[in-house]
Amino acid sequence: MSRFTLAWTITEKDEGKLVRDFLKEQQISKTALTDIKFRGGAIFVDGQFVTVRHRLRIGEKLEVHFPPEERSSEMKPERLSLDIVYEDEYVLVVNKPPFMSTIPSREHPRGTLANALLHYYDEQHLSTTAHIITRLDRDTSGIVLVAKHRHVHHLLSDLQKRGQVKRRYEAICHGWLKEDEGTIDAPIARKHDSIIEREVREDGQRAVTHFRVLQRFDEYTHVSLQLETGRTHQIRVHLAYLGHPLVGDELYGGRREMMARQALHSKELSFFHPFHQKTYRFQCPLPEDMSSIIKRATP
Repeated sequence: MSRFTLAWTITEKDEGKLVRDFLKEQQISKTALTDIKFRGGAIFVDGQFVTVRHRLRIGEKLEVHFPPEERSSEMKPERLSLDIVYEDEYVLVVNKPPFMSTIPSREHPRGTLANALLHYYDEQHLSTTAHIITRLDRDTSGIVLVAKHRHVHHLLSDLQKRGQVKRRYEAICHGWLKEDEGTIDAPIARKHDSIIEREVREDGQRAVTHFRVLQRFDEYTHVSLQLETGRTHQIRVHLAYLGHPLVGDELYGGRREMMARQALHSKELSFFHPFHQKTYRFQCPLPEDMSSIIKRATP
């Protein structure tokens, strides 16, 4: 099985640094270095094993071989279809269909995106597990960012906290949103009598959603949404709070005569690639169940 490896050629600015200090500058954590030391990883300079106390010289090639990743015993590979939008040695961008959970749960232990990823990794002989950066609800469709290794997950999660991983959604909600665009800044908390349902409440966590109306129909509004924060069910709760629940979202007051799920799709993803040092942007078209509502409603 192929392991995740990073390599650098040492330049003048890094001459004389200890390997430990150089790797810290590359955002390799102390936990990762401990795993490398004790769980089967290794550090090489010009093909020779070294410790983190080695002092670097110009022209040397430094390689870090990360240990194999352990998988949860409860998460099994499954041969499931994967719609891969983009792939390189560090990340995957996948278009998740509706009615597929992102990770296993007690209610849905199999058939998840994570199960599909493990099977795909086995086919590619990659010694890794599922690291999903941008999770989606089971019934929400669309684009998902996946890291191929724990260290890449660490870097992308940090970028996400700094606002350099962005998602734009499209949704169909009941009624007419009056304003063409605006911001919903309303804190969200879990309902006291539910482990699933959320609500807008003063003591909740800050939640900010920016919206822009794309089209208005007789009974629906097609809307684009950008998250500033990432609370559970944020878009669903915020639109219900405005009195415009998502079509199909029975949990928050939507009706299902048009769709068997909430009409929510992760349409666009942009992120700063920590290794390629540039921003990537991807889009996935609306799935058939949402696009058909728009087609039928369009005069």
